[in-house]
Amino acid sequence: MELNQVVTRSQAIITEVSKAIVGKEDVLKRVMVGILAGGHILFEDYPGLAKTLIARCFAQVLGISFKRIQFTPDLLPTDITGSHIFNRDRGEFVLSPGPIFANVILADEINRATPKTQSALLEAMQESQVSISGETLPLPQPFVVIATQNPIEYEGTFPLPEAQLDRFMIRLSVGYPNETEEIEILQRRLDRKQDEITLTMLSSSEELLAMREAAERVIVHPDIEKYIVAIVAATRNHQNIHVGASPRGSLALIKLARANAAMEGRDFVIPDDVKSFAVAALAHRLILSPELWSKRVTELDIVQSIVALTPVPKVT
Repeated sequence: MELNQVVTRSQAIITEVSKAIVGKEDVLKRVMVGILAGGHILFEDYPGLAKTLIARCFAQVLGISFKRIQFTPDLLPTDITGSHIFNRDRGEFVLSPGPIFANVILADEINRATPKTQSALLEAMQESQVSISGETLPLPQPFVVIATQNPIEYEGTFPLPEAQLDRFMIRLSVGYPNETEEIEILQRRLDRKQDEITLTMLSSSEELLAMREAAERVIVHPDIEKYIVAIVAATRNHQNIHVGASPRGSLALIKLARANAAMEGRDFVIPDDVKSFAVAALAHRLILSPELWSKRVTELDIVQSIVALTPVPKVT
């Protein structure tokens, strides 16, 4: 697939999803960039802002399989991965695959499950495989985990450990619609006369993999590589950061920058590609010093200040 085809297909997919999601074009683009970059996405926002709907719509339009897992305190790892069940007719144990065997997995309210259950996703997110009763099974490709969590409700939750947060390539928030957008949401519902939204399938798993392959051909100048490393290294040496971003953060940032360049029809990365995704790719990987908690300084503020202070390379 050529880059101009990536641009056309990506824009068509975003436009189709926009029929269901009103006024969030930037969020939809970032989700598409994350999927194109081959990463997993964490939505952290308030309930009722269409996080689940975004995941389902993208899977529908991309033409790939979708499974939703509602994380609860009593959810077990085998409820995600599946297990071997004894078949009386055949007289043997047979595999009953869990919902993890799909292209897009929506892990809804992921922080409501216990750490043991959360860890069932670690191998899947990193290795695209699961181990069941000593047997290692590959997951369908492409494989994307889109997780959601509520940033304000902590009672009865189990915060994701840093090791699992690091597996998410990008963290996003949707945000409330403005007044005009909310009126449009209501009007569309009245016009449909039903809750269900029917979207057109525009792609397939094979085409998405071809789009990813095209993004891998995007050129990254050595000065851009140094620019990314300088930003990530600054998170490790910052006086207000207790634990900085790992090399996985650098890899996530370069993948997102290449995917963004491909979606804009460029076969090379520019500094703006890096700037656009630095916060989304790095903020959730940081642990701030405890004294900042009372000052209401967030990881987003710190990353934004680092990007603003890091010299931008002049690449020709």
